[in-house]
Amino acid sequence: MEDEERLQLGGNPDWMSLLPAELLDVPLWNLAIPGSHDSMSFCLDVSSPVLKSEPRLLRVIDRLFPCWTRPCIYRWATTQQSVLSDQCDLGIRFFDLRIARKPSGGGKLFFAHGIYTLITVKEALGELATWLDAHPKEIIIIACSHFESLTDEDHCQLADYIISLFGKKLCSSEDIPTLRSCWCRGQQVVVSYDDQQMVLQHPELWTGIPYWYADSSDPKKVIAYLEEQKHRGRPDGFYVSGLNLTEDAAYILLHPLQDMRTLTLRALSLLLRWASEQQPGGGAGGLNVLCCDFVDVSHFCSLVIRLNYKKVLAAPRAVCTVPRATAESIGCCHSNQTGHPT
Repeated sequence: MEDEERLQLGGNPDWMSLLPAELLDVPLWNLAIPGSHDSMSFCLDVSSPVLKSEPRLLRVIDRLFPCWTRPCIYRWATTQQSVLSDQCDLGIRFFDLRIARKPSGGGKLFFAHGIYTLITVKEALGELATWLDAHPKEIIIIACSHFESLTDEDHCQLADYIISLFGKKLCSSEDIPTLRSCWCRGQQVVVSYDDQQMVLQHPELWTGIPYWYADSSDPKKVIAYLEEQKHRGRPDGFYVSGLNLTEDAAYILLHPLQDMRTLTLRALSLLLRWASEQQPGGGAGGLNVLCCDFVDVSHFCSLVIRLNYKKVLAAPRAVCTVPRATAESIGCCHSNQTGHPT
């Protein structure tokens, strides 16, 4: 109970290391993991143009009246307000990173949600790498997607940078990661990359992670959609259930003084009530990653983490595959077990 009580205190910087021993050998995709939707939208650049992938109406109006459209889009596209390291301290372990080549970015890669960000991809990933160094038992999932206007060369350079930056911290896509196996190997990062060609070339990259997304501004419809998906059965491996709301371009343009934060706060109590009733696991309705907007304005992270305490998941005890000599040299948690493979 002490570990559960700590979750009430606000921050959860080391929550994975506090989970019960019964959960250490459970695949990460059978744990409840808090995530942030559009994780980098806290630093949108209000002076940047609307993305080419946005509706044509929005792009036309942006060319004619940028001083009106961009502040409007900024208010509706901002779904987070905390930097990545602060999100990590709150307990976020899944990051929704939508990568784009900015027209005036000088070849650098940025992020985007409606408009582009101020912070580059390298700056953001570097911040995560620094945070992980200070929290060696925490594991994060980085979901790279969208890739607005990226060239083949951009993809190759980005993949090489990710592999170089995180190095041995990367979990191989050929493994079944658990907390114990990751700790034994010193692994802390799962990177999904929503480009199959790059995934085939690099075993360090995981295939794109399914994201259940209702595309509605009505929280009741979001919940109904997620319930329908649950009854159909959860995917194998990692997957995301999105609590995020969405408005269409027409609504946004007709309500320029409103914002996504107000919409989210009105719906949050209903969405979090539904979330509190879920349970992680490999069954048909088992929850894995749960993503939300404005993760710092509620007890969202603590609520999701607590789901792991509702039931001790029945999972077979895994045997660490790290060779005995290596295990002893790194102080692996299995180094004192018998019957270890050599």
